[in-house]
Amino acid sequence: MSDKRDVVITGLGVISPIGCDIGELISYLSTARSGIRLCEPRYLQKTFPAGVVPRSFANEFTKLELPFLDRCPQMAIIAARQAVTDAGLGDFSCYEQRAGLFYGTVRGGAETEQASYEQILIEHKNARPFTMMSMMHNAGAAQISIRHKILGPVLTHSEACASSGTAIGEALRAIRDGYLDVAVAGGAEAPLTAAMFWGFDATRALAMPDESEVGRSCRPFSKDRAGLVLGEGAAFVVLESAEHAQRRGAACYAVLSGYGVASDGYHIASPKLEGEAKAMRLALEDAGIGPADIHYINAHGTATRGGDTVEAQAINLAFGDAGRTVPVSSTKSVHGHLLGAASALEFVVTVLAIAESFLPATAHLDEIDPLCELNHVANSPIFDRRIERAMSFSSGFGGTNVALVISKHREMPAKRPSVSVSSS
Repeated sequence: MSDKRDVVITGLGVISPIGCDIGELISYLSTARSGIRLCEPRYLQKTFPAGVVPRSFANEFTKLELPFLDRCPQMAIIAARQAVTDAGLGDFSCYEQRAGLFYGTVRGGAETEQASYEQILIEHKNARPFTMMSMMHNAGAAQISIRHKILGPVLTHSEACASSGTAIGEALRAIRDGYLDVAVAGGAEAPLTAAMFWGFDATRALAMPDESEVGRSCRPFSKDRAGLVLGEGAAFVVLESAEHAQRRGAACYAVLSGYGVASDGYHIASPKLEGEAKAMRLALEDAGIGPADIHYINAHGTATRGGDTVEAQAINLAFGDAGRTVPVSSTKSVHGHLLGAASALEFVVTVLAIAESFLPATAHLDEIDPLCELNHVANSPIFDRRIERAMSFSSGFGGTNVALVISKHREMPAKRPSVSVSSS
């Protein structure tokens, strides 16, 4: 790997149920505070817990822009802009084809799609102008590239819950192998519509609102876990070659040092531990390290019966003896499952864990399922824990598994968020 370039992370941006900027995200994570709220989708006459971003973004766009913008690309634009600004960049036109954008989503314009069903089937109206441009899956990527003049590859990934993870991984490869100098990578999702809840409810995988407190509805790895909780939001990072970042005097949060992707080839909805373990092993191999070198794993941890058990077994298979000691947590317990944006949000969380030297917690983990035995960071984060290397893992319907390894950079100036975590 000596002929390949180091790829560093120089910008972060987020819109999520637990914060609409990096400072808010850190505040929520440092207290394991939940952003899961009650959601009552129109027509279903049923309430669901959901990771809700409790604000509208319509006032951030002009009346001429809004017809083109579903809620999903709105959040994508804002989160990507945060990351680009954080990196000290803006207009990428000077890079010509040496800058790229890699985007992950599952449903793209789900809100516009839902509104279109209502217009056709209930209101019997014609489609609004520009409906197709608002609901297409690559709308978020296109809108970001237009605003920031990204002229190289602008690619949209849709590998279910691994979508933005593969987007980040493929951006790594493009920069490391010399095709690009800089890339914006991440994902967005706005799935809190009647059609999406209706479809997921039919899988029998959705959690119902917890009777004691709705914020406790998502309990990954818990003996009494009840299913996944849908969430919305967007998360993006700026990646660039270390040489490029150094030339422009930029500091970095960390190095993206490993990427592994592997498919189960097994079942459209049920995971297979061998595929998950293989992705983890490939990421370790790509980073040139062993299992004992990882100091934290941000797990996929959806709080489904079968999924959590298989993932715990996969970690133990991939990590061997180290699997019993490496700290593991799933932050879906506080922000829910952002589908195509889940990998990107959890990747940002993992980067912050390294930058801020803390272990995020799996909230509401009062009794660990014996079938999910790992070194869980349960209920409360652990502070002042130096993390040299960490892994973020995701898997999706269809069997795509992705693991990303993040490491501290030993030569470049270390970058930290303007708001830091605190145990107080």
